[in-house]
Amino acid sequence: MDTASRHVKALADHLRLLRADRGLTLQELAANSGVSRATLSRIENGEVSPTAETLGRLASAFALPLSQLLAPLEPDFPPLVHHADQSIWSDQEKGFTRRALSPPSGQLKLEMIECEIAPNQRIVYDRPALPGHEHHLVLLAGALVLIVDGVRHDLRPGDCLRYRLRGASSFETGEQSARYIIAMA
Repeated sequence: MDTASRHVKALADHLRLLRADRGLTLQELAANSGVSRATLSRIENGEVSPTAETLGRLASAFALPLSQLLAPLEPDFPPLVHHADQSIWSDQEKGFTRRALSPPSGQLKLEMIECEIAPNQRIVYDRPALPGHEHHLVLLAGALVLIVDGVRHDLRPGDCLRYRLRGASSFETGEQSARYIIAMA
């Protein structure tokens, strides 16, 4: 089994366990997340990998940061994480790649993630996983339109946007891809 297949299986098992631990049926999770029961079943069976938007909806339904949904893909908390050992998750449909620069730990509050979104993409999150969650986003390359709680922000390389996420958000690229680091506390 290759690394991508192991990641899909680990994520599937983790999501199934989260749902079971909360005593939710697939139908109840579908109603809470807005993700169809059939899609949830395929994800939990490891038949498909969820998209970034689907993970966002599940994070909201479980009231967990996205990093906690992806926790089984992260190594244990080491003080130094070499580039080659940083966990990567990809949404091939949206051309979205997420690299955990600092793996999540219950002992630490801050989390840093490097992301890249392919050209001409739009990723929408209907609601935050944790309302009021503090984000600091620094655009490294490309151009990005970030809409947070209905307010549009046009970012260029070097721009930093800090915000507390309370409502819907979207990440949009134009003809260029966008690469950024986001720190969440």
